[in-house]
Amino acid sequence: MPIAESELTAARNAWGIGLIAIAQAYEADGISGARAVASRVLGEVYGYNLGPVLFKPTMASGEQTFRPTKRGALSYFVGHDPEYPLDGGFGLKGWRDVQSETAAIFVDGDVAIWMGWVTMTDKDGQVTTVDKSFGYKKDADGVLRIVLHHSSLPYQP
Repeated sequence: MPIAESELTAARNAWGIGLIAIAQAYEADGISGARAVASRVLGEVYGYNLGPVLFKPTMASGEQTFRPTKRGALSYFVGHDPEYPLDGGFGLKGWRDVQSETAAIFVDGDVAIWMGWVTMTDKDGQVTTVDKSFGYKKDADGVLRIVLHHSSLPYQP
């Protein structure tokens, strides 16, 4: 049975809830709490159990632009990894709300690709909107896992 749009919505919501949980863990328990929550979130929503994840974070550059490993993704979300010295910890920025708006969806069996805008609001009410693409694959347990995550800031002509 093909992946339903409701499953894609639930998977995006799980990613957003995870981002907020990382930020709140950081505020409550510091970097060790944030790292533990981020590791759990990455294990729940990303497909590192399926192979490399094609992850291109918004604020990554040079030789570390692409993050196919869980360690690289964990560093992007919480920083504090000497192998990724430019990472400031995107997940530590006090996120309180994550919303998405769909531009298009492609589904083929157990693979789906979503593209649209993700708007994140921090604890001070500052809003950041990014252009995002998520590719998903259903694992053996029927859980949608992110296997492609591309994010960029909107083009400013």
